Amino acid sequence: MEFLIIAIIIIGIMEYTRRIDTKKFIGDVEPYFRFLMESDYKFLVSLKYGDDVDVNALYQIRVRNGVLTIVLIIFLLFLTNVNFIGVLAAFIIGFIVFKMPYTQLQKYYKANLSKINQMLPYYLKSLEILIQHYTVPVALARSINTAPDIFKKGLRDLISKIEAGDSSIDPYMDFAKEYPVRDSMRMMRLLYRLSLGSQENKQQQLVMFSRSVSSLQQKMREQKYKERLETMEKKTMMMLFATGGGVLIILLFSMMNMMTI
Repeated sequence: MEFLIIAIIIIGIMEYTRRIDTKKFIGDVEPYFRFLMESDYKFLVSLKYGDDVDVNALYQIRVRNGVLTIVLIIFLLFLTNVNFIGVLAAFIIGFIVFKMPYTQLQKYYKANLSKINQMLPYYLKSLEILIQHYTVPVALARSINTAPDIFKKGLRDLISKIEAGDSSIDPYMDFAKEYPVRDSMRMMRLLYRLSLGSQENKQQQLVMFSRSVSSLQQKMREQKYKERLETMEKKTMMMLFATGGGVLIILLFSMMNMMTI
């Protein structure tokens, strides 16, 4: 313990005097851990904190905490008894520390899943009205101001790619991948097909798109009703258990009083 305290003091002094720069060290190491970034990490971060947050900075903090955990545990092992199992445990614990913020973001997403999934169909419904008067790219651009905040950055990227001359399905699929909510892939494909249609067939394709959006909205309503029903059932069961338990305790208490008399 004495060695640990001395080591911490020395490291603190060297950090204060700029002999070592842990922030620079973590910044140099972080790119090597970039392959560990989850595919939906940016989406989850923007979902919880908004588009203004620096995703790379948050990921760098994750890497820093994981690396420092590994280094600290291995350092403690050197002070006691270093062995392969201990080093392996250090890496496992460091990886768990690295994964914890992502796990918390997943829990937040699951806790708000119904609300998040409802954003897309209602946005598409408002987009459908714009498409009746404008082309799909123009309608997308005009919809940004009224779109849910979580989608605004992705819509700007989508529009910029289209304006740069990318007429393929890729910009639409990139948007769907960035926001992996329910049926986002299918709806973006329908939107892309609608953008390709001629003016003569636009009304027919718009009707198909409208039906798909209405169907998606119906699914959201059914899901919302199901969740409310499940919540009511859980509360009812809790009330029944509480009432039954209370009655049972009162009966037992009464029986004990009768036995003592």
